[in-house]
This record gives sequence, C-alpha cells and structure tokens, in this order.
Amino acid sequence: MELAAKQLERYADVLLWGLTTARKKRFKRNDIILIRYDRQAVRLAEILYGKILEMNLHPVIRAGLTTAMERTFFEKANDRQLVFHPPGEKELYEKLNGTIYLHGPESLTHLGKIDPKKIGKAVVARKPFREILETREESGEFGWTLCTYPTSELAMRAGMSERDYTKQIVKACYLDRKDPVSHWKDIYKEAGAIKKWLTTLDVSYFHVQSDSFDLKITPGRHRKWVGISGHNIPSFELFISPDWRGTEGTYYANQPSYRSGNYVEGVALVFKKGTAVHVRAEKGNDFAVKQMSMDRGANKLGEFSLTDKRFSRIDRFMADTLFDENYGGRFGNCHIAVGASYSDTYNGDPAELTKDKKKALGFNDSALHWDLVNTEDKTVDAVLTSGKTIRIYENGMFTLK
Repeated sequence: MELAAKQLERYADVLLWGLTTARKKRFKRNDIILIRYDRQAVRLAEILYGKILEMNLHPVIRAGLTTAMERTFFEKANDRQLVFHPPGEKELYEKLNGTIYLHGPESLTHLGKIDPKKIGKAVVARKPFREILETREESGEFGWTLCTYPTSELAMRAGMSERDYTKQIVKACYLDRKDPVSHWKDIYKEAGAIKKWLTTLDVSYFHVQSDSFDLKITPGRHRKWVGISGHNIPSFELFISPDWRGTEGTYYANQPSYRSGNYVEGVALVFKKGTAVHVRAEKGNDFAVKQMSMDRGANKLGEFSLTDKRFSRIDRFMADTLFDENYGGRFGNCHIAVGASYSDTYNGDPAELTKDKKKALGFNDSALHWDLVNTEDKTVDAVLTSGKTIRIYENGMFTLK
C-alpha cells in the first residue's frame, strides 16, 4: 500500500517543519539542502524537491545505493576503495545548510555475510564528514531531519501487511490529520515542560531497573535534556548524552535491531567503569561484538533516552530504529546508544565545545551510534546530589503531570 497523494504532501510539510525547527538559525535565500533518498522513496523526494525550490533554497539530490550495489561494494571493494571519498564531497559538506534523509530500504539483511570489520572500516572513514556537519550544526548553520518510507521489506520484517505498516507510519506521524504540523507543534510544547523539569534536577545518577537489567547512568556536568526537536520524524523520545565514565551495571535490549544489513536480537551488555566489558547477542553476536569494537568509543555510552507513551502512537515493532526507539505501547520505552554522543545536550553554547572540553566532560566520541531499545515495564529514579531520590519515570510515563 502506497502513501496517498495527500499523505505525501503532509509528510513533506512535516519534514520541512522538522528541518526548520531543528536548525538554530532561520534558513535564508540560497541556502543548500541535501535530499538523500532510497529508491522506493522517490515520490516523496520529488515533492520535497519542489517545496524546497519554492522556499528559494537550493536542493541537491543524492540517491542511495541499491541493495545490489551496497552488497557488491562490500564484496569487491579493496582497502582503498572502502575509504575512498569522491572529489568535492568535503566541499559540499562544508557548504550544506540542511539535510533530509528518506529511508526506504529494499533489504534489511543483505550484508549478513559481509565481514563486520569491512562495514566498520567504511563507517569510520565517513566520520570526518559527520564531524563537519556537527560543527556547522553547533554554530547554527546546519540542520537535519529524516523519516521512513514504507516498503514491502520493512512490512515483512515487522510481521505486518504493507497496508498495516503504512497505516502505522500514517498514525505515528499524524498524517491522518488535515494539519499534522499543528499537532507536532503541540507535542513540541508539551515536551518542553518535561525537558525543563529534568534539566533543573541536580542529579548524581539515574537508576534504571526492569526485570531484565539494572543500570546506573551518570548525567555529568553541564547537561540538558533534549528531544522532539524536529530532527527525526517521528520523534517522541527525550534524551541526554551522559558522562560515559559513570555507567555501571547491566542492560538488555528486548527489541531486535536491523543495522547495516544485519539482524541482531537480544543484546546484553555489562558495564564497568563506563565500558561495556561484556557484549553478547542471542542472534548476530559476531556482528554486535565487532560493531562495538570498531573504535575506542564504540563500547561506551553516547545516549540515554526515555519515551512517554502519552506522546507516541507507535504500538507495533516496526523493524526500523527510527520508529522502534520511539515506541509507546503499554510501557513506553527506554533506550541507550553505544557510541557517539550528541553535543546539543550540552547546557551551554555547543560551538564552544572543543574536542578537549568534550573529553573532559565525558561526551563520548565514536564513528558508531547504535540505539538499543527496551520496551519492558521499568522504573527510573533520579538520585540527587543531596541524597534524595525522585522517581521520574514509571508505567511508561514521566511523573511530571
């Protein structure tokens, strides 16, 4: 089942709201917007292309690799080809003012037989481009957003019909409303009060518990909670990039994960002094272990996130991290991300965050950023520096009314 014409128009409008909301500075005439899209999302790319032109901005189009191309690349590329960057790529990234990515995969498991080290090497090679965009975002010159386009592969992997899968996307993104942007603005406002409350708490550490794990997370100095910022459509999570050095205990991801053409299930981690010293997955273990060893920061915490079920209309596993990390359902969800942290969780001007300052504050640095989701019933307590304990999350909801 394809998205209807009206739904595509609404999707494009929501994405442009997300892009303009995520960017600190307003877009100005002749700014450059990169549209990256998978082949099956071409109709949405066409609509966005026209709308961006109407905004007097310059759209730049980049089609993603097909499944066959990506598999062939990793099968045949030598070491130099794995890390090759075409001329002009760096210059483009240094001039970009925005990016929209339309995710519509043809396959989720096509790289299952590829050596994970080759995938990791290619990911690490692109890290400098991400750092360019992070620096531009910190100065307010760049913003980004992304979404998922329904495909038969996604529906099949999620155990749904294409019609039901499409309906989940429509529901989650409010595309069933005449003016979905107004609903996103309302959620943005409501979430703002919770983020402000969480940020004002003087927290020594967060204690997160479910039947499957027991984890302590240290927020660190000069942090603020962020989320529902326009960066992802949909997005209902509120999160922080903690001081990775204070992570202690166990974590378990009860939701499966499709990543880099691989399927991973039942990831269990044991953290000691901030590092995941034990990594195990019930399925895809070799891939998981090698992902978390691609660089020095890959086995450390970059994000801690909570989703309130009152915001999210997502109630099915979607085989897509964008939706699964924002799962509402019966108990909401929490997730951690191993790997890179987000500088926008710094409670100050991110532009002043040098590499040395990030390191001193415990912001993690890595080419990896892998979200691992738990949807079990859980409690989250904030242990304050005063010694007092406050419950901030239970029954899938933040406790601030």
